[in-house]
Amino acid sequence: MADIRPFRALRYNQQKVTAAQVVTQPYDKITTAMQESYYSASPFNLVRIILGRRKPDDNKTDSVYTRAAAFGRQWREQGILQQDSAPSIYSYSQTFAAPSGKNFERRGFIALGRVEDYSAKVVFRHEQTLAKPKADRLDLLRATRAHYEQLFLLYEDSGEIDSLLVTSDRPTIDATDEYGVAHRVWQISDPVVITSVQSKMRDQKLVIADGHHRYETALNYRDECRAAASTPNRDAPYEFVMMTFVNLHDPGLLILPTHRVVHSLPSFSADEFEKVSREYFDVEDVDSAIDAAKATGLLQERGRDGTALLAVTANRAFVLHSLKPAAARFFSGLSPRQQSLDVVQLHKCLLEGVLRLSEESIRNQQNLSYVREAAEAIAAVRGKAPGKDAANVTFLMNPCPVHKMREVALAGEVMPQKSTDFYPKLLSGLTAYALD
Repeated sequence: MADIRPFRALRYNQQKVTAAQVVTQPYDKITTAMQESYYSASPFNLVRIILGRRKPDDNKTDSVYTRAAAFGRQWREQGILQQDSAPSIYSYSQTFAAPSGKNFERRGFIALGRVEDYSAKVVFRHEQTLAKPKADRLDLLRATRAHYEQLFLLYEDSGEIDSLLVTSDRPTIDATDEYGVAHRVWQISDPVVITSVQSKMRDQKLVIADGHHRYETALNYRDECRAAASTPNRDAPYEFVMMTFVNLHDPGLLILPTHRVVHSLPSFSADEFEKVSREYFDVEDVDSAIDAAKATGLLQERGRDGTALLAVTANRAFVLHSLKPAAARFFSGLSPRQQSLDVVQLHKCLLEGVLRLSEESIRNQQNLSYVREAAEAIAAVRGKAPGKDAANVTFLMNPCPVHKMREVALAGEVMPQKSTDFYPKLLSGLTAYALD
């Protein structure tokens, strides 16, 4: 049973700061240049808490985590951050242009959700996590005792919940981010509406779209707090985490592909790669000078009836499709639903099988980088990426359909890292959940 609760969100006081100057992209999407930009935007920008600057002399008493906690306390004392007076849920709209140029709106709502073990079959993951990011986020949570960033979860209904949250009121928060995405939030405190939303969410199965590391951090922190508590309390603040819920059928629910760039291999031959790949796929040569727009269109066309991957090297390009029976040896322990995914065929057959990259090296990104833009991925292999040597081979792919991701998650299975890229990201700093 999905246990959804209203909460008194900690929010920026817009009489003292401008929302657009203090909000950020999620911590794991913030580059060094973005971090500097956020620092310059405002002395109260959330980056100081979620991804502060590290110092060479950081120690236990003066670290990126203790400074984050200090900023949180100071901003509350100064009235920069204020807690809402009434328990609320928060309707959230994002209006944006997709890379294709088409305009969308994605709607959802922010509330607390109970932190559940995966074994309870209420919250489902679709990707594996890594220990290092979870350790970092756990240290931050221990220090700040607040959740400053959103977890992105999917539910499924025919629109009833969204219809409950429609309002003609002016938004409580209205900010446009650096990508031109308009973010609007409405505070909803009506107990009747909140109760109706809670009732309709009760039987939902929730799938994590973004935020696997932060969700598992909340799990680990909950377990720590339970162990330290003198008596069990299922309503303790640490039993919940802040979540943004979006309907699986929302027309603005957009997944972009994440392309793979393989680099720094000890040896690589495009001809040998093609020869070996033909054992496992049908392979067709295409124009070696193919550009990003034509590559995207070709993938969409070839992917209508099944798998389609596009491999690009310095002087070759070819489409791989129609998996052959010989590839079955790479799929030990994987279900048919996983085997049908482009990203699984890419990782198991091509990265691990043909190129012989180990699972560990892939996890650690030793010879692999992930790129959203097809043009950037192609430039990397043609030696046109600024300041970088040419990569060995780039793999372009279609986005994973959201229904396939959900099927894998509900079956208790996982996909390779960065199998989905939900666009746009949820802004950090719109609301926060303080445990104290």
